[in-house]
Amino acid sequence: MVKKAIERYAQAGVDMNRAEEGVKRLLKWVGRSIKLRKDTGSSQLNIGYFANVIKIAPGLGLALSTDGVGTKVLVAQMVGKYDTIGIDCIAMNVNDVICVGAEPIAMLDYIAIEDPKPDLLEEIGKGLYKGAEIANISIVGGEVSQMKEVIKGEKKGYGLDLVGLCVGIIPLNKINVGQDVKENEVVIGLRSSGIHSNGLTLARNAIFTKNKIKADKYFPELKKTIGEELLTPTHIYVREVMEILKKGIRVKTLSNITSDGLLNLARSKAKIGYIIDNLPDPQPVFNLIQDYGKISDEEMYKVFNMGIGFCIVAPERDTDKVIKIVKKYKIDAQRIGYTVKDKDKKVLIKQKNLIGRDNNFFKV
Repeated sequence: MVKKAIERYAQAGVDMNRAEEGVKRLLKWVGRSIKLRKDTGSSQLNIGYFANVIKIAPGLGLALSTDGVGTKVLVAQMVGKYDTIGIDCIAMNVNDVICVGAEPIAMLDYIAIEDPKPDLLEEIGKGLYKGAEIANISIVGGEVSQMKEVIKGEKKGYGLDLVGLCVGIIPLNKINVGQDVKENEVVIGLRSSGIHSNGLTLARNAIFTKNKIKADKYFPELKKTIGEELLTPTHIYVREVMEILKKGIRVKTLSNITSDGLLNLARSKAKIGYIIDNLPDPQPVFNLIQDYGKISDEEMYKVFNMGIGFCIVAPERDTDKVIKIVKKYKIDAQRIGYTVKDKDKKVLIKQKNLIGRDNNFFKV
C-alpha cells in the first residue's frame, strides 16, 4: 500500500523516492561545506532539521531556513488571486525557524517570474507584508528574476515561483532540537488553518485533474469555493510560540507539521516514540481530497497535515499553560498524544491504525 501511495504521488508530479536519492547525492557535496567554517559561522546542527544554526558571536547563534510556496501558486493563478501567497511564503519559513527555539527577525524573498506584471507583483507584496506583520519580522531584501523561457504556469504570463529565506536569533545554549524529550510527556497539537502549503500537487491532481472540477465550484461543507479553500493562508505560529518561550515554560520540542505530516515529530533528537490517540477531525477539505482522489489513509497522513499544523511537546505540568497561551491567539490546541521510550522513534496514530517509521505510514 505504501509503495502504491508513493507511486500515486509520483504520478501526480512529486516523485519522493527520486527526490530523496537526488538530495542525498546533492548533500554528498554540499554537506562537505559545513566543515569549511570554524568558530564564527560554524554550523551548530546537522543538515536536515527544520532549521540550522550558525555561531555569529560568543554564545549567540543565527537560525536559518529556506522554503517556498510550491504549487500553491498554480491555484492562485486558477483563482486569479495573488494577495495571500506571500503570507504562505513567510509562514513556511518562520514556522521552521521557531522549531529550534529561535526568534525570527528578518527575511529575504526570491520571486522567479514569467512576466514582471506590476499589478501581480504588488499583490504578492501585499501578502508578504501581511505575513511579516503577523510574524513581527522585516523583509530586508530580495530578488525578482525574469525567466520567461523557464517559468510557466496555469495562466499564460502569470507563471511564478515564490521562495523565502528566514533568519532568527537564539542563544547557543537555548537551541532546541528535541534532545531533552522524555517518556510520558504530552504532545500538544495546534490546529492548522487548512491545507497550508504542502500536498497541493496531490490535491490539484485529485480535484482538478482527475475529476475536472473547476476552482470556482462552491462546496457547502467548505462554505466557499474549492479554489478559495486551497488558497487559505498557512497559519503563522510565531506569536504563540514566542510567548510560550519568553514566559519560560518548559518546551521539550517544537515541530512544524508540513510534508510527512506527524512523522515530523520523529525528527526530534531524542530516542522517543509518539502515541497519537486524540486527534481532532480533519477539516472538510481533507475529506474532499481523499474522496475525490481515492487516496488511502497512509498517503493522506504522509502528505498532508490533516488538521494539525504545529506540535509542542511539554511536561504534563506545563501543558495547560501552553494550551491557554495558544488559544489566546484564536487558534485551537489540545492534547493529542504522549511520548514513550522507543529507539526506533515510531509515530502511532491510534485512531487510524497507522504506524509511522522510515518516513512512511503503514496500516497495523
